[in-house]
Amino acid sequence: MQSFPAWVVRRAESDGGRGAATASLETLDSDFLDGLSSDDDAGSGPMIDTVVRVEYSSVNYKDALALTGRPGVVRRWPLVPGIDATGVVIESHGPWRPGDVVTLNGAGLGESLHGGLAGRAHVEGSRLVAVPPTMSARQAAAIGTAGFTAMLSVLAIERHGVTPQDGPVLVTGASGGVGSIAVSLLAHAGFEVTASTGRVATQSAFLTELGATDVIDRAELAEAGKPMQTQRWAAVVDAVGGPTLVNAVAQLRHGGVAAACGLAQSADYVGTVLPYILRGVTLAGINSVEASGEERRAAWDRLESDVDLRLLDGLTSVVPLSAAREVADRVLAGGVRGRTVVEIGG
Repeated sequence: MQSFPAWVVRRAESDGGRGAATASLETLDSDFLDGLSSDDDAGSGPMIDTVVRVEYSSVNYKDALALTGRPGVVRRWPLVPGIDATGVVIESHGPWRPGDVVTLNGAGLGESLHGGLAGRAHVEGSRLVAVPPTMSARQAAAIGTAGFTAMLSVLAIERHGVTPQDGPVLVTGASGGVGSIAVSLLAHAGFEVTASTGRVATQSAFLTELGATDVIDRAELAEAGKPMQTQRWAAVVDAVGGPTLVNAVAQLRHGGVAAACGLAQSADYVGTVLPYILRGVTLAGINSVEASGEERRAAWDRLESDVDLRLLDGLTSVVPLSAAREVADRVLAGGVRGRTVVEIGG
């Protein structure tokens, strides 16, 4: 039986196996992936019918939480983290053939199912998407959950009827994975984009290259503000949550929409209904984890046509699997720009 490297998050044996969580780089075999224990009744889970040799994963905010033992992400123990997996199909009882190059974002990976920070993944074939022939597996991994979420946010804005003629759009957390790709996608679609970041001095040139027409300091939105503020934005892509999202909604123009897809600042929403009633604005939640196969294919079709691969390469760094834990620390400290791809190797 072939072995492979993998990060594994385990609970300490203290308190009946409910102690503090820690992550370590281990060598596993496929039997480990076939056996999941859970504190809860798993019920009728997904149809795991496809085996993928993982070539690339990435370190997203959720992965950073899992790798550093923080609560709120991992739901089964022990678990391989990694909400992204891109690689080659080895075997499948679903629609795939050996040799197909595929990618998977979310769908329970790294939360309730073993994820992509390993040399192998056992996944639900119906959630897989073929890597477009116009991009490499590494580029698909660089898009990952971050780009997939960003595109779902853009599609939500478009479904709401917002066009570039309606006014500027705001992207919060713009230096991060979701934010940086959202800036690029919105600019490609013709929107005037304002990027909010906590690193204006060092990231303005980077965000301008991605297509932002203005860069503002996140401090402008980070503290509690008035429930109704000057109307500025036709739409918002928010990866931050907390007071930042509340202020962004308070600054939406009449009939505008905010696509909420993250909570890097806070999961709390301490606001009022006034903008929703007096300006008719909408708060659209973006759930990339539970997106259907149809939604995934639609998003990836647009990603294939709208992502500037040159820009994507410029905002991507690649690290070995052994460095994932160190990257996680930097993600939580706000020290990572763009996308970090993990090359599995081994």
